[in-house]
Amino acid sequence: MPGYLDHARVGPLSRPAARALAGANGLATRMAPADLDRLFALGDAARASAARLLDARPHELALSPSTSNGLFTVAAALQGPGTVLVPRGEFPANVYPWLRFEGRGGPDVRLVEPDEGRHITPESLRRRLTPDVVALTVSAVDSLTGHVAPLAALKEVLGPHRLLIVDAIQGLGAVPLEAEAADVLVSGGQKWLRAGWGAALLLIRDRCAARLAPGLGGWAGVAEPFAERHPAPPLPGAAAHLATNPDFPAAAALGAALDDLAGQGGPAAVGARIRATLAELLDRAERAGAEVLLNGLGPAERAGIGTFRLPGHDPAAVHRALEAAGVVTTRRGEWIRLSPHASTPAAATDLFAEALAPFARPTGRARTATAGPATPEPVPPDPASGTPPTRTTSPSSTTLTQEPTCPTT
Repeated sequence: MPGYLDHARVGPLSRPAARALAGANGLATRMAPADLDRLFALGDAARASAARLLDARPHELALSPSTSNGLFTVAAALQGPGTVLVPRGEFPANVYPWLRFEGRGGPDVRLVEPDEGRHITPESLRRRLTPDVVALTVSAVDSLTGHVAPLAALKEVLGPHRLLIVDAIQGLGAVPLEAEAADVLVSGGQKWLRAGWGAALLLIRDRCAARLAPGLGGWAGVAEPFAERHPAPPLPGAAAHLATNPDFPAAAALGAALDDLAGQGGPAAVGARIRATLAELLDRAERAGAEVLLNGLGPAERAGIGTFRLPGHDPAAVHRALEAAGVVTTRRGEWIRLSPHASTPAAATDLFAEALAPFARPTGRARTATAGPATPEPVPPDPASGTPPTRTTSPSSTTLTQEPTCPTT
């Protein structure tokens, strides 16, 4: 679809990933001994491709079923005592693992208020550091605003003895990330990598491996799974945290997507195209009178996500009008999120602008919107729906994180 602008929710399978998935499923229909070996090799190849992208060693990577599963694996591995800092504005997938293991052998959880840019800054992190803090967990890219976390600066403040744990799903494949700063990094492939569900990257660097016990490590994570006595010694590296074998067809799709990313010039080249398209879309939104959330972000501070609202119009009606015009987006409350890809055609921008035309205000560009509270104003009837819209106000930093009832971000 030329108007598909929802890759932050789910990226349609790329052709290389779809071919790899079909080929691996073909192997699984036969399942001769050689075919099984080839399936295992596809998983190894995916880890090798990820290692090149993340400047890591292949044994520092394992394949997890999903981002959430990977984060739960890390939460189970990080044993107390101590405290993990969790920004309150984090997507819930990076909150619940820490809450669930608090009091069950994991560290205490301290929820900290995000800064205005919806990411904790190095300065505010420094103020929050206390001797009991053992880790900070943070999203590489905020799922609502698109703000890119300053991972290297955060790690510098944390120092070598505290862990920086990164949920990278909204950035990996969309923009260059300071991945070398992450002690632990987790990312699924169903969004910007366009690899579908079933396989995620779990990076645990050697420099912190000794601090993470294989809390969820099962038979696939030990050196002698069929030993007469258990527990058997864990495998070296990230594989120690595997509960079972990965989904090999999903791993094949993920590996193909990573190779395709490299073939297109890597995150820098792909990210430049994504950011250019997003900038044009946000410019068209502003021309229609929209407020853009955190519009003051610099080019390197925003990833592939931009969010806007049209004051005076029911956001549900705006969202429906976009969908009717063939423009696919995500709505969170009064905000509408745009997330194009490098594959998004130029026609998408015109399609988007035409869909906004009935809502356009003749007053020129709108001001920058922030995550803080705003004073409610009377809302006129929405010409697109023909019914009075609901009154909305600008949400606080907490309500900005609320999600519709669906499994994707």
